[in-house]
Amino acid sequence: MGRFQEACRPGCGACCIAPSISSPIPGMPDGKPAGERCVQLDDDNLCRLFGDPRRPEVCRRFTFDPDLCGSHRDQALERIAALELETD
Repeated sequence: MGRFQEACRPGCGACCIAPSISSPIPGMPDGKPAGERCVQLDDDNLCRLFGDPRRPEVCRRFTFDPDLCGSHRDQALERIAALELETD
């Protein structure tokens, strides 16, 4: 049985908060540091740039991974933050 692709959890937003992003983001021309909320993350923790060509490539390529994202948002924030520290 092959591994299936799971969808992101709506309203999680961990990948828009925990990692640093060095690419320019509309409203954040220098990217964003780790732990800072992206300005494109709305009040429901959804990306305002989803499907927009201005969305950074790194954001488009970041997909849900159960090992990284865990079973809930808090696990995702913790695990992505830990990975950020390991790769800093």
